[in-house]
Amino acid sequence: MTDSSRDPQDETQPHDVNAYRTAVGGAGTAAAASASYSPTPDPRSAWAGGHWAGSQPTPERWFETAQPPLPSQAQAAARPAPTRAATGTGPVIAAALAAALLASGGTVAVLNATGAFDRTAAPASSLTTTPAGAGSVRQPVTLDESSAIIDVASKAGPSVVRIYTEGVDPNNVAQQPTEGVGSGIIFDANGWILTNRHVVAGTTDLTVQLKEGLQYPATVYGIDTLTDLAIVKVDATGLPAATMGDSDGLKVGELVVAIGSPLGNFDNSVTSGIVSATGRQISTDGGNLRNLIQTDAAINPGNSGGPLLNAAAAVIGVNTAIAKDASGIGFSIPINIARPLMRQALAGQPLQRPYIGIHYV
Repeated sequence: MTDSSRDPQDETQPHDVNAYRTAVGGAGTAAAASASYSPTPDPRSAWAGGHWAGSQPTPERWFETAQPPLPSQAQAAARPAPTRAATGTGPVIAAALAAALLASGGTVAVLNATGAFDRTAAPASSLTTTPAGAGSVRQPVTLDESSAIIDVASKAGPSVVRIYTEGVDPNNVAQQPTEGVGSGIIFDANGWILTNRHVVAGTTDLTVQLKEGLQYPATVYGIDTLTDLAIVKVDATGLPAATMGDSDGLKVGELVVAIGSPLGNFDNSVTSGIVSATGRQISTDGGNLRNLIQTDAAINPGNSGGPLLNAAAAVIGVNTAIAKDASGIGFSIPINIARPLMRQALAGQPLQRPYIGIHYV
């Protein structure tokens, strides 16, 4: 018999499976007695399924929008082709083209007004690239100075001559016959050459050699008694004459070019520099020289008598001296000081200068 007073839900009493089922189901039968016990399952938590409110499945590719699948060939064939009236792209394209034309026209007008079209493109040789690993920034390089030097050498080079001398150097105590080499400037096509006095003083034989190699015997036409200048004459015509400049307007820092035969071996050598100063005074073996142009253009023995030129290839000085035990300190006689001598020579007059002094007996 079953104790019907027992509460099957009372957890304090022993769990008699058969007794529990008989109490619930009424009289115990063989079928009921053979059934297994299985408690009612609890509902699954919401997070266990991986789909909570507002959740979306993880995309295959992060930060990429999903692309719609491509239609199959059958779907594409069955889909009717859109008409211009249905899509409305015709007016849109026309409006876009009109806006582009108006915008480009305005841009051209602005660039033309600012003068952008007047600027020439920089040549490829004017761009330098930074070293590898430093980026691709390009820095422009100004080539105006280099171009000016090239033009000066091309224009003035043929008018610079080499002067070979033989004779006795008046400044040499030994008074032995010597040979020397200097430079000169053709200032007139009929064989008139300007040079230094110390190049030709005391010579007994002179030879002038042009840049192209032709040589002419020469004579000393005259020597200036005040400055270190002299004029030499060769019997030739049609020579390339240099352009004479104005030395009074020189400014410190101005580009200058020197051409000559340094050391007597390197004819028509070109060096460049600037005007370091004007109005310099120096003492030489031949006396004191005043109002000279100081330059850092390289000047060496053999450059004496050669020209100092400005950026326009015009002669503005005659190279005459360098500072001993120094580098980059050279001196030139301003061309305006030589102008009276050149005029006298072309007029067939002896070279002379006015002076004032005292003579006593």
